[in-house]
Amino acid sequence: MQNYSILWADDEIDLLKPHILFLNNKGYTITPVNSGADALEKVDQENFDLVFLDEMMPGMTGLETLQQIKQMRPNLPVVMITKSEEEHIMEGAIGSKIADYLIKPLNPNQILLSVKKILDNKRLVTEKTNQSYQQDFRNLSMLYNDRVDFEDWVDIYKKLIFWELELDGAQDKSMGEVFNMQKSEANSTFCKFVMNNYEDWLNDPKADKPIMSHQLMRKKVFPLIEQNNPLFFVLIDNLRYDQWKVIEPILSEYFTVEEESSYYSILPTTTAFARNSIFSGMLPSEMEKKHPDLWVNDDNEEAGLNNNEDQFLKRQIDSSRLNIRFSYNKILNTNQGKHLVDNFSNLMQNDLNVIVYNFVDMLSHARTDMAMIKELAPDEAAYRSITRSWFSHSPLLELVRKISEKNGRLIITTDHGMIRVQKPAKIVGYRDTNTNLRYKQGKNLGFDDNHLFVCRKPENFFLPRIHVSTAYVFTLEDYFFAYPNNYNYYVNYYRDTFQHGGVSLEEMIIPFVYLKPK
Repeated sequence: MQNYSILWADDEIDLLKPHILFLNNKGYTITPVNSGADALEKVDQENFDLVFLDEMMPGMTGLETLQQIKQMRPNLPVVMITKSEEEHIMEGAIGSKIADYLIKPLNPNQILLSVKKILDNKRLVTEKTNQSYQQDFRNLSMLYNDRVDFEDWVDIYKKLIFWELELDGAQDKSMGEVFNMQKSEANSTFCKFVMNNYEDWLNDPKADKPIMSHQLMRKKVFPLIEQNNPLFFVLIDNLRYDQWKVIEPILSEYFTVEEESSYYSILPTTTAFARNSIFSGMLPSEMEKKHPDLWVNDDNEEAGLNNNEDQFLKRQIDSSRLNIRFSYNKILNTNQGKHLVDNFSNLMQNDLNVIVYNFVDMLSHARTDMAMIKELAPDEAAYRSITRSWFSHSPLLELVRKISEKNGRLIITTDHGMIRVQKPAKIVGYRDTNTNLRYKQGKNLGFDDNHLFVCRKPENFFLPRIHVSTAYVFTLEDYFFAYPNNYNYYVNYYRDTFQHGGVSLEEMIIPFVYLKPK
């Protein structure tokens, strides 16, 4: 154990010798002083890991000493000790960012608990986290190697994310590699599950199946609409379940989670297909057939395929015979976000406000194209951190506060997730083949079937058939497509980037969260 140094300031320090000896025997070095002035002098001259500070000292009080210590050493943890239980003293100490608050008479174990909580917290949490994950490792493996259904897979994915976030916070990263292997194995098994069941989900009315993109509004959102009680449906593009979990604590200041569930994205797991499906309430080939004026039948997904979401939504609301006032808002930058906040009073006049935020999608593209973003987000943990930082400083958080203040209700969800790709899969196609790295559609595509989910009859997946010989090919797990021409450059450029469009836990299992104001 590290040898920690503690400064203890108390005008009756001689009476505390039993406690000091107790801490000495536990391996801590204690420097005793009997006034606030002496404490400040020691803090100025020496380095300490922790300060115990008596509140009731003659001359300079504990609170006055605390303020000066915080100016000298802002990150030095201070434990306030007092005989008084007066509320204003507690509030003053807490407002000055104390690490703990102890009331006399002191108990040796109470002191030791405070010290360990402050100084040994990370080490103890790391040891317990690694130990607990090791114990749960076998249970998780047995779960996904058993016969499981779509609900079981949601539970498995949530458990994996729980451990991923727990291990992120551990100082010792020794279990990280073990976890990554387990998550990869789970993803491989999940992909086989999807390949075996996806077609039945879309075609067999009796199949045991999850709610999917085209059913989301009708089954999950419309039933929550109430007159004179606005519902805000916020879709953050590309928001994975792990990213939801890192912004949840921020939202918990203003909202209570009424329901945290999941639905499954359709294939391809892209904005063009999945999000249009959400707002139209239809699968892609149905949109093409029933709304030819809105469906952009182009095989390049960057060709503005999502320009008609508001019209798709209006037609779905009309066909559902909902007599409601609603708005649709797409936010692509900070200024648009601020404008929406400024327009908040008008939003409160609607029964349903749909808001699409594109930040996370833009971040994933920027990370691919910009070296600086790659440096800022080299791995999953850093990527989550950037998402949390964006949310903390975005106009969306300001909007969320206003929704809570006005007693509005909130849904947070997304259209699909994304995965960090690592392994290339070769493919050959004509020049008009779409550019997405996780799925390809086109005629006469050349590929090896390994690590791919192949759809040679698009109608079975309710996907448009552009040409007579059109096929759709989806990558599995963390694979991405690469062309044989200039292969090595292509692979090195795109490996370790975040992509979507294929089959993985991260892309297909989507958070759906319903929140009520506190």
